Amino acid sequence: MMASSFALLLSLLSIPLFSVSSASSDSVPDFLQCLSDYSLPSYPISEAIYTPQNSSFSDVLQSYIRNLRFTTPETPKPLVIVAAKHESHVQATVICAKTHGLEIRIRSGGHDYEGLSYVSSVPFVVLDLFNLRSISIDIANETAWVQAGATLGELYYGIAEKSNVHGFPAGLCPTLGTGGHFTGGGYGTMMRKYGLSVDNIVDAQLVDVNGRILDRESMGEDLFWAIRGGGAASFGVVLSWKINLVRVPETVTVFKVERTLEEGATDIVSQWQEVASNLDEDLFIRLGLNSVNATGGGKTIKASFIALFLGQTDRLLALTNESFPKLGLQRKDCIEMRWVESHLFWFDIPKGTPVDVLLNRIPKGKIYLKRKSDYVKKPIPVEGLEVIWKAMMEIEKVGMAWNPYGGRMSEIPASATPFPHRAGNIFKIQYSANWQEAGINVTNNYLSLTRELHKVMTPFVSKLPREAFLNYRDIDIGNSKEGGLPAAAVYGKDYFKDNFERLVHIKTKVDPDNFFVNEQSIPPLLPYKI
Repeated sequence: MMASSFALLLSLLSIPLFSVSSASSDSVPDFLQCLSDYSLPSYPISEAIYTPQNSSFSDVLQSYIRNLRFTTPETPKPLVIVAAKHESHVQATVICAKTHGLEIRIRSGGHDYEGLSYVSSVPFVVLDLFNLRSISIDIANETAWVQAGATLGELYYGIAEKSNVHGFPAGLCPTLGTGGHFTGGGYGTMMRKYGLSVDNIVDAQLVDVNGRILDRESMGEDLFWAIRGGGAASFGVVLSWKINLVRVPETVTVFKVERTLEEGATDIVSQWQEVASNLDEDLFIRLGLNSVNATGGGKTIKASFIALFLGQTDRLLALTNESFPKLGLQRKDCIEMRWVESHLFWFDIPKGTPVDVLLNRIPKGKIYLKRKSDYVKKPIPVEGLEVIWKAMMEIEKVGMAWNPYGGRMSEIPASATPFPHRAGNIFKIQYSANWQEAGINVTNNYLSLTRELHKVMTPFVSKLPREAFLNYRDIDIGNSKEGGLPAAAVYGKDYFKDNFERLVHIKTKVDPDNFFVNEQSIPPLLPYKI
């Protein structure tokens, strides 16, 4: 039944995926009245509403935009922002937006690389969750409830306040909102030991298309499966997650070793590819690659090996000396600290800085940026590395981060969650371009350079599909609002592989009219409203 239905979906590729909204600014008074009608006296929604006439509107909108590409005067702005302060505000926003034909965009931390959590091409409302950020930690049962607007920094700090031997496997950036980060998969330096964030989520609260609050039991296992890695914004609004905490040692070790081509980086990178996914699961070594100025003039490649080890220096040195000798790791390279402090290390914050810096919700500086992703299934030969180095030195302004897989990531079945990139991958690539200069010509140049390096990597990465990571949102691989179902079929397979079909069927069941929609959302099977 599923296969035949999915064949029907793909046979109707010429039909657009989204409702062409007739709503406009004229809908706003009715929408606002609807919100008021659904407001609870004990939790008045009026305090959470911002319109362009409100003096704080721009500040609220801009405060959680993490990519300056979407701060230009030409960027479409929401008709209304609802900065929900209570779950009833979320329910009212969903019900009233649906009633009055307004699209909603759901924002928790604002880190969507393509701005899909706060930008749309049709009249829309931003449902902002930054006020919903409570965290309740139960060390005795090794669990926690985390609201979707809480940041990773707040979560890590909260865990550390209660325990030095517990943590959670999630991302490195402390200002990431848990709502979006978890629902895209959520990976970090402990994924080889404990898997992804979604592999450690045991319950959730979700507002569905009818405004109901559902937990795991009431939403059912299909929907609970879908929101853990399939992009919950296609299915509803996540209010909170229940997570399993994981054990960490009282002392962990970090290091950063840098080598240029002149210092033997190519040989070290070659060995890293062979061993990084097979090392002890307590050890995660990320490889950063950038074009830099060479000492004698011209350009070279700097390879940065940055690591977290769930243990102390002596054991780490024994492991690397045996399994990764070309790195040449020395005791002086290693720094011991608490697990919570390791998150400061990854952001070059000096050791000894109070860990309450993790509570800062605003990044140190905003930038223009573009990201792309890839997966690699077999080591790239030296000849291939030399092709890559040459291209990077010519392009100059685009770097890469290679993140090792293996360990627990290879043990979890590809169908366990919508995130399918498990066994068979030795590392994941993130392409990264950052810039400070404004202007469309500058932006287009950086976008072009990023795409150029991505093209150079084509022979060395996964194929059919060319896999991509949902948390590294990349509109280049498909926009269903412009390309309809052909675009959805491409990005759906790239992000989710064979899990895309199950996601489509769940979407059809829980949101057949495609209310929860964006440029890369999961489409329902026909019929649906157009």
